[in-house]
Order: sequence, then structure tokens, then C-alpha cells
Amino acid sequence: MHIAILTFEGYNELDSFVALGILNRVKKPGWRVSIASPSAKVRSMNGVVVEAQTTLEEAASADAVVVGSGLLTREVVANPVLMSQLKLDPSRQLLAAQCSGTLVLAKLGLLQGVSACTDLTTKPWVQEAGVDVLNQPFFARDNVATAGGCLASPYLAAWIIARLEGIEAAESALHCVAPVGEKDQFVSRAMSNILPFLSVKVLKTA
Repeated sequence: MHIAILTFEGYNELDSFVALGILNRVKKPGWRVSIASPSAKVRSMNGVVVEAQTTLEEAASADAVVVGSGLLTREVVANPVLMSQLKLDPSRQLLAAQCSGTLVLAKLGLLQGVSACTDLTTKPWVQEAGVDVLNQPFFARDNVATAGGCLASPYLAAWIIARLEGIEAAESALHCVAPVGEKDQFVSRAMSNILPFLSVKVLKTA
């Protein structure tokens, strides 16, 4: 099971690394979570350099893809060469976008007729792309999920785990990272945001 986290130049560390940390709480043979970037190294909005673990082309064959956000997302979507590498397909992949990552999915035409979540800065750009933006942290329809606000990253990670490995696995991963003394409340709150969107399918993708 391969999950790729798309991480571009100017990326937001919270989006990429929080998702990476929670998704890696699943300890199963063959479970792999990778930072996927257009170059060997990318620098974050705060100067943190990370090495890519896989390519954008390889991400196209991943079981699930998280599209992270960053300061340069509008430059990403305006780059036809870069966008042409993002051959994402919700018919065979779980797709999850965080904040301005929602703009990437919108520009790829993957949010047609689907409401979405994003951060307040990105909201007008996503609306200009013809997408209805919701005032909530998380929304999913079928195999596509979006989240708004950096600290909504756990919701995306939990949704992916729940879809691929089940609700108990998602709750366990969240429990691992939750603050001591607040674990039950943290897990309950996070799951309350994603459970309404798991009623259609809670199963492993094939």
C-alpha cells in the first residue's frame, strides 16, 4: 500500500509532515508513505529542505495521494509541464487535498460538481475555479477528500487510514499522536469530522 504526499517548493511543513507522521502509525508490511516532489529536494515556506522519496510520476500509481499546500501553489497550477505530471485518478486512487492543495485538484478538473474545503487565503482562488467552498474543516465524496486549515491534516490522514485499513486503525493512529490527558477527546473530535463521510465505503481499495 503506497501513499504519496505531493510536496512542492514552498511547501507547508504542517501539511506534509503531520500527515506523514500519522499515516506512518500504521505498521504493516508493504505500507509505505512517501514525500513526492518535482525535484530531488524542495524547500519549505520556512526554509526546511526535504529530499523527495518518490517522483510525481510514481505518485500517479499510488493507492492514495495527499496534495499538500504551500506558498507557491498558484505557480504550481500555472505550470503546464508540472501539472501534466499529476495524472491522478479518483476511480483508482484515494485523493486528499490540504488547504491550497484543493486548488490543484480543482485545476485538474477533479472537483467538478463537488464541494470542497480549503484555507481562507486560498478560498477565493478555489471559488474562481468554479468550486463551492464549505465553511468546515473536512469534506469527502467517494474517493476525494479536502480539508481546510493546517491542523485539519489529521482528518485527512485518518480518512485515508479508515478507507484503507478500517476505522479502528484510524482511531489507533490518532490516539498515538493525541495529547496526553486529551486522547479520547482528540480522537472523538477528529473522528466526528470524518465518520459522516465513511458511510458509503469503509473498505480497502483494490
